[in-house]
Amino acid sequence: MGIDRARRLTGLHNRGCFLMAPMILAVQHRDQVTEHSQALMTPGLTFDRVGKRYDQTVVLSDVTFTTQPGEFVVLVGPSGCGKSTLLRMVAGLETISEGTIKAGDRVLNDVPPQERGVGMVFQSYALYPHMTVRENLAFPLYVKKASVADQQRAVQEVADILGLGPLLDRYPKQLSGGQRQRVAIGRCLVRKPEIYCFDEPLSNLDAALRAQIRVDIKALQRKLNKTTLYVTHDQVEAMTLADRIVVLNRGVVQQVGTPKDLYTQPANRFVARFIGTPSMSLIRGVVAGGRFSSGALHVAVDLPDGEVVLGVRVEDVLVLSGPGATADAASQAADAFQARVAAVEPVGESGYLHLEVEGLQIESDEARAPGKAGDGSDRLMASVPGHAAFSYCVGDGITLRLRPERCHAFDVSSGRSVRRSAGGQA
Repeated sequence: MGIDRARRLTGLHNRGCFLMAPMILAVQHRDQVTEHSQALMTPGLTFDRVGKRYDQTVVLSDVTFTTQPGEFVVLVGPSGCGKSTLLRMVAGLETISEGTIKAGDRVLNDVPPQERGVGMVFQSYALYPHMTVRENLAFPLYVKKASVADQQRAVQEVADILGLGPLLDRYPKQLSGGQRQRVAIGRCLVRKPEIYCFDEPLSNLDAALRAQIRVDIKALQRKLNKTTLYVTHDQVEAMTLADRIVVLNRGVVQQVGTPKDLYTQPANRFVARFIGTPSMSLIRGVVAGGRFSSGALHVAVDLPDGEVVLGVRVEDVLVLSGPGATADAASQAADAFQARVAAVEPVGESGYLHLEVEGLQIESDEARAPGKAGDGSDRLMASVPGHAAFSYCVGDGITLRLRPERCHAFDVSSGRSVRRSAGGQA
């Protein structure tokens, strides 16, 4: 399709209508007041026993949680856990098999997608290649038969918010990946929906660009103060963006909470393993007389006698010997144990040691998030300062000690967190 023809079809051929800066200034104050009022009225979402089935295949089951108006909630979990399906059900792109979804007091189950007040940003940019950035941004308003003046004003406002002003006359093929994603976000913003849904919008970007766009999305959401659902399989994105996180696995909600809650008080082994980089080490052992034992590891714990899984994060493994020692060996001699360095990961500010401990029973499972440091290791891990990591070699023997007061405990059968008898974190 030729460019001129495309412009005629979209009703956007009169570029002069997009250069009416005086009109923007005249209505700017009024619109700021209106947008502030709309932001205050953005509804929260309520999911009540929501389920999704395809014939006999259960994709989501008994999903129940509530978001607050203006809250940034991230849905996170491994591929295939149902998070994108849940997002599409909110947008009206998938039917709801059971339960209800509400926006405020309004039940959305049977509301047509175009009437839900939900804007969605997809993983693919889905930009029209024959239209400029300006025309791509304005197209949703053209479809709604908005006036040319309203199209012009809305496009300029979104361009100012996203820093797209210098790019308005470019075509998608002339943009970088990050610029295309900003245009895709802008096309959602221009409709001024009540609720925003992001379906893995950063997965096509390189690591450095993802970090920058994460900051931009967070700032934008704070500015707009709109209820936002954001889907990702990357727990780093979830931890850095979310007010609260919903962890899903196999279509079931595992835990809902703030990033701090999920990191410091995981409800079960799946959450403990999925949240945090590197993954938490899970050590299976036996508690007898207030001491946990697994192979060469023996440590005092405030847990009842019996078999248990102890969860240990890298920062809670104290290195007592070598250039990366994180504690004074003399003062930490009690419960110290020996390990051998099996692998070294120098990753910048910190370094990670993969450690082999005689007889230690490390549990592995499916909960690791893709791309996490330490993938493929079923060994105990410890962190050392980044500069010191280069001084360790495979085969080195080192002395370690755990911080038992900061370890987590999980039931062997159910995987649920076990409460300590006193003062513990589990």
